[in-house]
Amino acid sequence: MEKQNQQPSRIGKWVKTSITARMLMVGLLTSILLIPLSFIKSLIHERMDRQEEVVNEINQKWGNEVLLYGPILKVPYRIHHIKEIYDETTKKSKKESYTSTDYAYFFPNKLDITSTINPEEKQRGIYKTAVYKSNIDLAGSFTKPDFSEQDIKDEDILWDKAKLIVETSNLKGVNSLVEITFNESKYPLESKYQEENTGYLDDIRLHKLESKSLKETDLPIKNDVRFNLNININGSKQIRFIPVGKETNVNIQSDWKTANFLGEYLPQNSDKISTDGFNAKWKVLDINRPFSQESFNGLPDLKHYAFGVNFMIPVDEYQKSERSAKYGFLVIGLTFLIFFLIQTMSKINIHPFQYLMIGIALTMFYTLLISISEHSSYLKAYVIAGASVIVLITLYSKSILKNVKFPLFIGLSLTILYTFIFVIIQLESYALLVGSIGLFAILAAVMYASRKIDWQNGE
Repeated sequence: MEKQNQQPSRIGKWVKTSITARMLMVGLLTSILLIPLSFIKSLIHERMDRQEEVVNEINQKWGNEVLLYGPILKVPYRIHHIKEIYDETTKKSKKESYTSTDYAYFFPNKLDITSTINPEEKQRGIYKTAVYKSNIDLAGSFTKPDFSEQDIKDEDILWDKAKLIVETSNLKGVNSLVEITFNESKYPLESKYQEENTGYLDDIRLHKLESKSLKETDLPIKNDVRFNLNININGSKQIRFIPVGKETNVNIQSDWKTANFLGEYLPQNSDKISTDGFNAKWKVLDINRPFSQESFNGLPDLKHYAFGVNFMIPVDEYQKSERSAKYGFLVIGLTFLIFFLIQTMSKINIHPFQYLMIGIALTMFYTLLISISEHSSYLKAYVIAGASVIVLITLYSKSILKNVKFPLFIGLSLTILYTFIFVIIQLESYALLVGSIGLFAILAAVMYASRKIDWQNGE
C-alpha cells in the first residue's frame, strides 16, 4: 500500500518541479486555445457576410451599379443563300435561292461622356453603404457605316430598319425618360427583354434599350450625324463606362472624398483629386483597345473593358480584425513563454488552470475588438480591447506571482507585443520586413533571458 501511495506523489512532484512537464503543459494549453481562436475567425467571417448581405439589400432597393454601353447603331442587312433541293419525282437536284436577315453593329466615331455624381450614405443598423444620384450626358457622332469588307451590296442594306441601342446594368435606378436626340429628331429608348446573360462578369447583367427605326433623313449615309443623350439614374457601388467611341472622352465629377478608380484605363489628369472631391478625365482611342468599330457577329460583350469610379465606403475593420486573429497563436505562445520563464527562474508555482485563465483572457481580446470596432474606429477598438486585456492579466498575475515587479514586466511586455502587432497590421509593403525583425528581436530576448536556466537539472 505504501508503494501505491508513493507512486502518485512522485508523479505529482515531477509535474510540479520538472521543466519538461511544464513545457508539455504549456504546449498542450496553447494547442487547446487554438479552438476558440478558430471560432473567433468564423465569427469575423459571419459578421463580414452579414455586412455584405445588408449592403446588397440596400443597393438592390436603391439601384445597383451603373454600367453604360453605347449608343450603338444597329443596321440589318440581307444575306443571300443558295440551297440544293433533291426532287424525288424527277430524280434531279435543283438550286433555290433565299434570303435571311442579319445585323451589323457600329460604334460612334466620337463619344463624349460627362457625368456628375452626388453620393450619399445609407445606413441600416450598424452597417452603412454609399449610394448616389447621377446625371449622365452622352454626346458624339456617327460616321457612315462601312460594309465593304463584308462584301455586302448597298441594295441589301436595310437602312429603313436601322435602330439605336444603349445597354445598361441598372434599369431600376433610371428616374427620367430616356430619349436620344439623333440628328434633328428625338427617339425614345424602350426596354427590350433579354434572357441570356453571358460575359466576363456573370454578376453584371446588361439590359437593352432600343429606339424605333430611324428616319431616312437622320441616317449617317451622306454626312456624319451627331447625337445627344441625357440619363438621370440612381446607383450604388460604382459607375463604369465602355469606351466604344473611336475616340472616347469621359469626365466624372463628384464631391466624394474617397474615390477609387478602377477598370482597364485610369484617368489621365494629374489633378483629379482635391479637397473638394474629384474631377477625373479619361481619353481612350480605338488603338488603345482590342476591339474594332463594328461587329457583324452579334453585339460583342465588352464589359471586361469598362472603367470608372468605385464609391464603396472603405470598411476594413473586419479585414484588420481577421489579420489580428491570425497573430493569436503568436500572442498566446509568447505570453505563456513569459510566464513559463518567470515560473522557471523564480521557482513560483503556476497552476495549469491559471495558465488557462490567462489564455482565455487573451482570446477575449479579439471578441472585444470585433464588437467595439463595429460601433467605433478600429484604432479606438484596438486600444480599448488591448488595454482591457493587459490590465486584467496584469492584475491577475499579481495575485499569482505575489509581487509587483513581475506583473509590471508582464504588462509592459503585452503592451509592446500588441503595439508591435498593430504596427504590422497597418503596414502593407513593409509588413514582412518589420515582422521578421520584430520576431528576431523577441527570439534574441528569450535566448538572453533563458541563458541562466539549468535545463539539465530541471528534468
